Formats: sequence, structure tokens, C-alpha cells
Amino acid sequence: MKRALVLALCLGVLAPGAVSSPAALPRVLVFTKTTGFRHASIPAAVQAVTTLGARNGFDVDATEDGGAFSDTNLARYGAVVFLLTTGDVLDDVQQAAFQRYIHAGHGWVGVHSASDTEYDWAWYGGLVGAYFRDHPAVQSATLDVAEPRNGLPARWTRTDEWYNFQSNPRQSVHVLATIDESTYNGGGMGADHPIAWWHEYDGGRAWYTAGGHTDEAWSEPLFLAHVLSGIQYALGMPGAAAAKPRIDALRATVKARRVTVTVHYSGCGACEAELRIGRVKTLLRAHGGVARGTSPQLALGRARAVVVLTGVGIRLSASRPVVIR
Repeated sequence: MKRALVLALCLGVLAPGAVSSPAALPRVLVFTKTTGFRHASIPAAVQAVTTLGARNGFDVDATEDGGAFSDTNLARYGAVVFLLTTGDVLDDVQQAAFQRYIHAGHGWVGVHSASDTEYDWAWYGGLVGAYFRDHPAVQSATLDVAEPRNGLPARWTRTDEWYNFQSNPRQSVHVLATIDESTYNGGGMGADHPIAWWHEYDGGRAWYTAGGHTDEAWSEPLFLAHVLSGIQYALGMPGAAAAKPRIDALRATVKARRVTVTVHYSGCGACEAELRIGRVKTLLRAHGGVARGTSPQLALGRARAVVVLTGVGIRLSASRPVVIR
């Protein structure tokens, strides 16, 4: 009897259901409809996301049809990606279905001109976090990447079309990266210029990056890892972003032998912040996710400005090299 059972298992001749079948992979709907500017990089972007899915455990369907936004069809997907969309892409019925979809706990990813989409739909504006305003020419710039970095460097230099936004989303999102406006021409938001972020929204999850304008972006390993982390977060996959205390950005400037720092942080409503340069310690004013302060005069030379953020069960630090002069 035992020999017969083993043989049946090996040959796969047991009755259906006797051996469990593999679980279906999560599905992602990639939406690329445009009624405004159309990016030439859309085909490369769709192919790249499809390949990411094949290599990382999710299936991808791509469409330009707003009719895909129905309750029945959306129920097939764990996340929706607005990939280089522009303009008014959904009608009222489709918008209502998409809102129900997010409210039911699903995820959304917005890439680049997803923030140049649906300006007259306030709910969508909240989902994205901020609307596009303008941009300079494509050029290289350096990003300050917050923890956790998802394999990205703390200072990440790459080429793209860098958006300025109509508002700063920081008060309602967790900022993943800011762009250092001193490293390129045409920045219009000042010292705190978020360029990628995520947040929980209306029962679901939303993740946005302003990168992805060029064909070349979609063959960059680090940018693809960045986008993958967003899709995994939207799907609720293990290892995705979680709401935890973090230092989002640190800016340090030197004038008259004094160091001034501005620190943006999240996930810590009652933290204290301190600036340390060698043996000199300066308490920073911390409120509403921002800590600022200036050190006393320091000795000339090279040093490292270290900011330490502390709270109940929390200790975070970040640093920047400085030249005292």
C-alpha cells in the first residue's frame, strides 16, 4: 500500500486536490494613459516593470484603458501603478471605483508624471501627496536618501528631469529622498525638496517617485531597485517600508566658524535632537518633524557634524562632513 501511494505521488495521478497547487502570484496593474504630455520612455518603463515582476514574484498587466478601473477588474490586483500618466485619465465612475479600491486596503505607485495627472480630483491629489509645478532641463543632481535606504546610497547622484512641486508634501508623507538643489540648476523649493515619498492613505498605501523621465532611467539598477521597493510596499510584501522613526534629511552649512544644521525627521513626535562636532554639543530646537540649530564658534579645520535624535526607545543619528572656516 505504501509503495503504491509513493508511486502515485511521483506520477501525479492522485485525485485533484490531494496535492496543493502553488499559490497564485500577486498581480500589478500598470496604467499608462496620457491626455497631456506623452513620455517617449513609456515602452521602456513598461518593459522594465514587467521584468521586475518576473524576477521578484508578481505578475504585471499593462493598459491604457480607463475602463480597467471597475470594481470587478481592480479586485484582481494587489496594486496599481500610474506609470508616466498625464492629464485627466479617469471618468467619474472610474474614479469612484479606484477610490473604493484604495479604501479596501490596496496599494498605489506613482512614477514621475503621475503627479502631473488629475489636477481637478482632490482625492487623487491627496493620494499623490503633491502636484507637479515645473522642471528644468534634464541634468545630473544629488539626492539625500533617508533610512531605510533599500540598497540606495545615502548620497545618490543620477540624471533625470527633476520636478518642482506646487506644495511640500512632508507634513502628510514619509519622505524617502530629498534633492540637493545646490547640485543642479533650476530647483525651486529650497533646502527641503522632497523627491520621493510614501504614506498610508484612505485605508490603502501610496508610494511616489519623481524619477523616470528618460529611457536610460529604466536600465539603471539603483533606480529599478527604488521602483521595486515602491511596488513591494504597495503590494504589502515583506520588507516593504514601515512606519518607523527615521531621519529623512540633514543639511549642514558653515559660516563664520559656526555650523548650522537643519534636520527633517518622521515617526517621532516627542524626540530631542543634539548636534555634536568633536566634543562640542549643541541642543537643537525640534518641533513638527524639523530640528534646527547653530553651534558656537569652532576651531578651523575639517570635522564631522553629527546629529543625534533621541526619544523613548529611539536613538537615531546622521552625519555630514564639514570644513570649519
